[in-house]
Amino acid sequence: MEATSSEPPTEAVESLSLSNSSENAESSGTPNPTNQWSLGQRFQILKSVGEECIQEDELLNLLAKKTELVCYDEFEPSGRTHIAQGVMKTINVNKLTSTGCRVKIWIADWFAKLNNKMGGDLKKIEVVGRYLIEIWKAVGMDLEGGKVEFLWSSKEINARVDEYWPLVFDIAQKNSLESIIRCSQIMGRSELDESTGDEILYPCMQCADIFFLKADICRLGMDQWKVNVIAREYCDDIKRKNKPIILSHHMLPGLQQGQEKMSKSDPSSSIFMEDEEAEVNLKIKKAYCPPKIVEGNPCLEYIKYLIMPWFNEFSVERNAESGGNKTFKTFEELIADYESGELHPADLKPALAKSLNKILEPVREHFKKDSNAKDLLKRVKAYRVTK
Repeated sequence: MEATSSEPPTEAVESLSLSNSSENAESSGTPNPTNQWSLGQRFQILKSVGEECIQEDELLNLLAKKTELVCYDEFEPSGRTHIAQGVMKTINVNKLTSTGCRVKIWIADWFAKLNNKMGGDLKKIEVVGRYLIEIWKAVGMDLEGGKVEFLWSSKEINARVDEYWPLVFDIAQKNSLESIIRCSQIMGRSELDESTGDEILYPCMQCADIFFLKADICRLGMDQWKVNVIAREYCDDIKRKNKPIILSHHMLPGLQQGQEKMSKSDPSSSIFMEDEEAEVNLKIKKAYCPPKIVEGNPCLEYIKYLIMPWFNEFSVERNAESGGNKTFKTFEELIADYESGELHPADLKPALAKSLNKILEPVREHFKKDSNAKDLLKRVKAYRVTK
């Protein structure tokens, strides 16, 4: 197994404050796109996308050689989308495109069928896929100039079957059954729990996607880490020098205590992209947020991974007796106040709900006023949610 490089070659990396790099952060949470980024700045922005980067030195070398990197992202259409997939993906994709990356978002409709999403009905899966694209358009994903491509897996694979399936078979032959089944978590299932044949085919296909799309970077969640590592190990098998860089983003937890990630099948754990203002307020009010406790606190995680990157600050309104209004410019500053008790959940929660509603308001408006989006949402809401 490969080790993660913890330190980049420092002589080649220049510092960059993302909090000061955007004039439009309030509307998109994006560094200001420019052709003037230095090599070090591009490196720092890309690295900030991932909780983990494999490998940093390879990423730096790749940036030095190529002006436009191809980044592979994917989503499995599986129902209404929550803020982790809607807002967080938008923040990360916009960072990628600001550095000159071309992002290929793989609409994994065949994978959703294989995973029995929407009962395996491809027509329903397509509706969900089109709904998700509307979400990202409304929230502010940078789709100008062809920097982001939405590619339907069924159409792309059917168009190049002679290239795709031999690749899948070769990956299957070069990996043990045990290592493939260990990747079952990418399907949202417990390891070795009720294993079926799709748990063998699915990881082999997802690994093949990386090479099929000629990706330089894999930008997926930490829950997809194992299959991305298999892709790098496959490069050793086929004697390929340029391995895909893995940028694994953080997984946002659910709203209740001990929920490692948001679940679409448990509405109380998630804030959905079209939730009304009152729904957001109520969900945050009920969210787990113990005073002075940082570890396992979902409200603080939402501020760190959504609010601070979007607005570059977090503002709290308090009466004079509670310390008065305060705007935090760094997450570290906020944590210090929270751990000391100076910032109380009763003040933090309303501020968090207000910030989230500000991000989500354009999405709500789009799905109310755009007839196509409105119809898609109505149909998606009517579908039975599958895990």
